[in-house]
Amino acid sequence: MFWELAADTWGHEERAAITRVMDSGRYTIGPEVEAFERAFADYHGAKHAVMVNSGSSANLVAVASLFHTRNNPLARGDEVIVPAISWATTYHPLQQYGLKLRFVDVELDTLNIDTSQLNEALTPKTKAIVAVSILGNPAALDVLRAFADEHGLYLIEDNCESLDAELGGKKTGTFGDVNTFSFFFSHHISTGEGGMVVTDSPEIDGLSRAIRAHGWIRDVPDNVDLFEAGDDIFSEAYRFVIPGYNVRPQEINAAVGLVQLAKLPNFTAVRRANLKMFQDVFAGDERFIIQRENGQSSSFCFPMIVRPGCGLERADVFEPLKEARIGFRMVTGGCFPRHDAIKYFDYDIVGDLSNANIVHDRGFFVGNHPFDLSEQIEKLRNVLNKL
Repeated sequence: MFWELAADTWGHEERAAITRVMDSGRYTIGPEVEAFERAFADYHGAKHAVMVNSGSSANLVAVASLFHTRNNPLARGDEVIVPAISWATTYHPLQQYGLKLRFVDVELDTLNIDTSQLNEALTPKTKAIVAVSILGNPAALDVLRAFADEHGLYLIEDNCESLDAELGGKKTGTFGDVNTFSFFFSHHISTGEGGMVVTDSPEIDGLSRAIRAHGWIRDVPDNVDLFEAGDDIFSEAYRFVIPGYNVRPQEINAAVGLVQLAKLPNFTAVRRANLKMFQDVFAGDERFIIQRENGQSSSFCFPMIVRPGCGLERADVFEPLKEARIGFRMVTGGCFPRHDAIKYFDYDIVGDLSNANIVHDRGFFVGNHPFDLSEQIEKLRNVLNKL
């Protein structure tokens, strides 16, 4: 391929970190995970970070933790406001825990939730909002935070696609009561597989640590008063206090994460430089809608929508891209209520999701990477100019 959707960002430093872990003989969760959690929390100015084996697991743990808080816990049948466009595992934990989803349309230019529809989506049963910053572009997180505070709602921030983006000088993934990140191969940093739950709440941190590992009390910090400790030290080590999973990461993932995190500021700077080139080339092209930046994007990729009424269909674009060996794919997961899995959900749709449907039917993206893409962007312009 001339231009792949994703690229390997590991170098000799990541391979040396893996070797160090292999030489240690400690592969399961241990000091490397603890160090990465602390570094990641510090990078975001947050109090707590809990590493798990994927961003999808981070979403699962985040939702599960809110069902066990002492005050105002979520309960089955509660309603959650969600954007119509996101990845499938934004929604699956909500369904698995018996929550009802209220799907809200997105803005066609930012691809993020249309906050003008929040009041219409709100009902007496609403207990939470899921904020998703799509493909590196910050959602209106300040508006969502204020709305959640005004109505006594939890704000769950799924930041799996937007690591290192900023809004008003504040990192995305720090606006929610609980926030999630992904370190999959194609994401801003990669640990192979991995994810993180970030929060300022010691209660949610402690609950997340219990849920991450079987629901046992062993990993809950001693200074967090969540469960009454017993006197039998032997039994306490294997005491299960809430329903949990095994979604622990490995030491190798965390060791690589520490290296990648140190590289992240430069990765982001290069991605933003590529984004500026892309914007300069396509901002005036009336055939395509490109993503309007809200705050500072960390530019996961370059999404494009074939503008309705421009004389082109999306299919007209795909064959020339294939011939040019330029990779492309759907914008995130498209409009989720259009997928077969929706039949398993309890949900309502607010409005008609017209913008989400346009993105689903006419949108695509090409990749962005932390290295210079001037040649690739120029070729993309030449290919599309021939249409």
